[in-house]
Amino acid sequence: MEFVKGCAMDLQCLSSMWLKKINGSTHKERLEAFYNPQAEAYDRFRANFLHGRQPLMAACAARLRGSTNMIWVDLGGGTAENVDIMSQLTDLASFDKIYVVDMCSALCKVAREKVKRKGWANVEIIEGDACTFKPLKEATLVTFSYSLTMIPAFMDAVDQATSYLAEDGMIGVADFFTSAKYDLPNRQHTYVQRWFWRSVFDCDGIDVGPERRQYLEHKLTPVYEYNSRGKIPYVPVIQAPYYIWIGRPLSCSKVNLQRFPARASDEFEAKRPPTFPPTFLYSLSWEDPREDDKYLQINPDDTVLTLTSGGCNALDLVYQGAGQVVSVDINPAQSYLLELKRAAVIRLPFEDVWKMFGDGIHPKFDELLRKEIAPFLSQGAANFWYQKAYYFKNGLYYHGGMGRLLRAVKILAKLTRKVSPRECKVLNRQRGIDSPYANIAWYRVTNRGYPMQEQWIDCLVNAPTLEKQKELWFSTVGKWLRQANIFTRISSFLVTNRLVLWFCAGVCKGQLSLIRKEDNIYDYIVRCLNSTAEYSHLRDSNYFYRCCLTGRFSRHCCPRFLEDEPFHELKEELARNERLLIRTGTFVGELRKRMYTKVILMDHVDWLEQPDIDTLCEALKDQVRPGGRVIWRSASRSPAYAKCIEKAGFKVTRIHTSEQYMDRVNMYASFYVAVRNTGPTRIKVPSANTEFTEKKPLLSPGSPDSVLATPTDGK
Repeated sequence: MEFVKGCAMDLQCLSSMWLKKINGSTHKERLEAFYNPQAEAYDRFRANFLHGRQPLMAACAARLRGSTNMIWVDLGGGTAENVDIMSQLTDLASFDKIYVVDMCSALCKVAREKVKRKGWANVEIIEGDACTFKPLKEATLVTFSYSLTMIPAFMDAVDQATSYLAEDGMIGVADFFTSAKYDLPNRQHTYVQRWFWRSVFDCDGIDVGPERRQYLEHKLTPVYEYNSRGKIPYVPVIQAPYYIWIGRPLSCSKVNLQRFPARASDEFEAKRPPTFPPTFLYSLSWEDPREDDKYLQINPDDTVLTLTSGGCNALDLVYQGAGQVVSVDINPAQSYLLELKRAAVIRLPFEDVWKMFGDGIHPKFDELLRKEIAPFLSQGAANFWYQKAYYFKNGLYYHGGMGRLLRAVKILAKLTRKVSPRECKVLNRQRGIDSPYANIAWYRVTNRGYPMQEQWIDCLVNAPTLEKQKELWFSTVGKWLRQANIFTRISSFLVTNRLVLWFCAGVCKGQLSLIRKEDNIYDYIVRCLNSTAEYSHLRDSNYFYRCCLTGRFSRHCCPRFLEDEPFHELKEELARNERLLIRTGTFVGELRKRMYTKVILMDHVDWLEQPDIDTLCEALKDQVRPGGRVIWRSASRSPAYAKCIEKAGFKVTRIHTSEQYMDRVNMYASFYVAVRNTGPTRIKVPSANTEFTEKKPLLSPGSPDSVLATPTDGK
């Protein structure tokens, strides 16, 4: 019965909107004629139609969090449904007064009944004109929720609202819209769309043209914007365009109301290159920041350019004290991942951030995204994470390209390997069990489907010493990999073929060619894994492979932004200053925009053809300051492009090669540092065994010892 009654109320609204002619000589009379027949059914129908209303309230509430004694004016507030939505997002007691202003008597009657029923003592319903109403005190928040398009004298309404807006106040708008003929990319509609929607809404006295938002941006500074489309009840296929917009007074300096996110692309949703998968390739950065620290010597005067990848290292650079970090990636999904990490660090307490990026699982991610994070994401990032929210249901690190590869490897290992009695003995010894009966019993059950993998992984990542870890690895998987029998190689092909390596591991065609010049892909991977297991302790240090094996980090083995002290320092630095800029585009394009003191190429140059390498080298020559540093890694021990960078005015030094253990990632064949020439220069090469636990640079910037001799091999 409730369903039938609800449908009847919806049909009543639809008939009033579509079939009844709107009569009246004044704006108030026309509003009464339009809303009076549907006033009682207004809230139910609009809940499935006004899609921007709840996100607008969430975006405003997030920016007002922690404030008290506020005044809120909801212009064209109708049935006070916005107040009900806001009550679910924040405590209404933080407002001294809430004014709901509307010219329609029928809607005001419903609103007064709602206020009485809810017991809102600080809410007052004003039957009046938004163009003339003025509260007794300055307003902290003014909202137009699907009302500005229905106000003919919209300029007067905006002027009046800004006249009583506090210096640190804001105006929030959600409404239907059409773009101008030439508009910002995320707003742009075709001629047919502009004509269709203006014609449809004009029948109900609603003007959805671009003039209202243009005037808002003339009077105020934009803080947040989101453009989308929403379903219309009982109308298939067609979706109506709507927007959410928040602005602040031009003179406002309140940090929480600055333009955010600070990025060049927050006015358009970047499109991914067609060869990229529709998600990120890397969920964490696969370059060891501890090794980078030794050679970058980060200081507050630095402007650093880095590839985004998983974003962990970009946050690490901010923590190390770089004046500004510019993080760029051609794959927009990588930018969206870093945006999420940045917004989470700023907006959420440590435990929530740990659940999201430490455990990779957060049962309330949907709620946090809607209330606290999405209001501070770009439009592209918000759309991406609304669609991918399920990543945090079963493990972030098992999604994306690397996640798919990890799942495939685990399935393949389960299908192809059986534990031997000797391996059972080693595993039991790792677990503190030294009984022949236990070894025999475990051998029997593991080969009948018992989850031996989980037991082996747990023993490996929690091995108390490096020696115990080596014993377990080389008596089990390491030994199996070294045997390299025909069955092993056929199995490995399933995860090392060109297609899988690109879409899951991010190894492009050019980089794969470099690897094959060094060795075959199987031997390359085996050398990498065995060397890592021999020299890098998974329990206490190597969070990269620990995450791969377990799908999560541990509290004492994780990227620095997930450590308690760095986290709280980052929270302050990211919120207070524009320390991290996130860009979606080409590396050279971003390199050309400003001068840099440090550039981190990662393995980017491995991907480039010679003409692109020449372009990059020319840009490095022009944009890196004298004495500035460039670091990169390569799948080749001696990549030819090192000579190109040297010719561009850099002193190039090869620091490490894969002939021995390189760093905790250990996936590359070489690691290079180049210093922009200022005269005779040489780079100091710290010992490979040097441990760095402090965030301070090893050498003070500009000291005479910071640039020393090149190796004798000339690489």
